[in-house]
Amino acid sequence: VQLQASGGGLVQAGGSLRLSCAASGLAFRTPGMGWFRQAPGKAREFVAGISWGGNLISYADSVKGRFTISRDNAKNMMYLRMNNLNPEDTAVYLCAADPGSSVSEGIRSYAYWGQGTLVTVSS
Repeated sequence: VQLQASGGGLVQAGGSLRLSCAASGLAFRTPGMGWFRQAPGKAREFVAGISWGGNLISYADSVKGRFTISRDNAKNMMYLRMNNLNPEDTAVYLCAADPGSSVSEGIRSYAYWGQGTLVTVSS
């Protein structure tokens, strides 16, 4: 399984971005997927996760009401719509796939990782 995240960039506080994650090599796998982020000098943290069918979704408290995760299994794509961004959202955002079909907030559940895309929010 290979994952490629894109869509990061520089945005002003209050602005929006949409991140995309393209998955390949899924074959017959039905993975849950998630977004994580890692800011300089900080640990990687869970942002949002979505089950294979999209019926189970979880968000970190810090992004609830601002971020929306979605996926299109027909296109092997996952998205993260980020609204009302603030400087604390600045980080490298990584997409990941969990071999289990449900949603998970734990880093160890995710076996496959993309390379990340940088989001910088200026004040």
